[in-house]
Formats: sequence, structure tokens, C-alpha cells
Amino acid sequence: MLWLDGEAGVALEAHQQNTLLLLDVDGWPAGGRYRDNQGYYFRASRHAELDARLPGIGGRSDTFVPDDVTDERFAYYLAVNNVFGLIGAFGSGRLADERLLLAAFRRFLGAAASGPARTRSTLPARLLDSPALRCKANLLTRLHGLDELVGPVDTQSVYVTIANPLHL
Repeated sequence: MLWLDGEAGVALEAHQQNTLLLLDVDGWPAGGRYRDNQGYYFRASRHAELDARLPGIGGRSDTFVPDDVTDERFAYYLAVNNVFGLIGAFGSGRLADERLLLAAFRRFLGAAASGPARTRSTLPARLLDSPALRCKANLLTRLHGLDELVGPVDTQSVYVTIANPLHL
């Protein structure tokens, strides 16, 4: 997911219901799959590049969004909703120490942030450096009468600020 963002400027709504974990014969993670044909954003800064690859891309959709909105949404879906959700589940189930899992995630993000420039997403550094993250507030979204499938991406849901558990 980070490669696709860094290479092409495509950020996925990688929340838990859209990601599948592949396990090896011993039950350890061996890979993953993403499934969704609606949940993605194209970075506005990459519009010309994407249009050169696929002329007319985004012409009928509202999928090109400002990079700051893309960063906020990608950080929420991949880190807050997905990875932090898994870390919290493992911790509450006493399957693993959340501090160790957060440290492992920090190491992974550090390696990703220093990868080859052409395929480097901005998300790893953002997750490591930001003291706070934005988190989608589903109940508040509904109470405000918003529908996350209707309207511009940057105004279709309510987001709140939370402390970033990765920030040291």
C-alpha cells in the first residue's frame, strides 16, 4: 500500500474490512490482499502523471484530492483503523504486548521512510513525526447527517484529533 502511494500517488482506504491477511502453513502472516473498488484517493500533486498513464483518469469521479486530505485519510485508514486496531486487539486479548507491537511498527515505518525516493510514500514519516493524528468519528458523522459516500472527500465525514501512539 505504501509502494502504491509512493510510486503512483494512489492512497487506499485500507481499513480492516478491506484488507485480508495471508497466513503460511504455520499460521504466521505471509502476505496480504486489498479488496475495494471504491475506497481510494489520487493525490492532486500526481494528477498529470496519472493522467499521462491513464488519460481521463478521475474525470467522472471525485477521487483527486489535495495531498493534505489524502495524507489525513490514508493515515487514518491504514494506521489508526487497521494497524492500531490490530495492535489493540492483540493487546486486549493478551496475545502480545502493545508496546512491542508499536515498536515493531515504528521500525517498519522508519525503514519505509528511508527507502528509495521514487517509491517512498510520505505516510511513514508523517506517522512517526506527528504528535497527533486525525480519526474518523463515525457516530458524529451520522449525528451531523453526513453520508461518507456522498459529497467531496474532504467534507463527507467528521474527523477528530487523537494523540499519536507512535510519537515519542
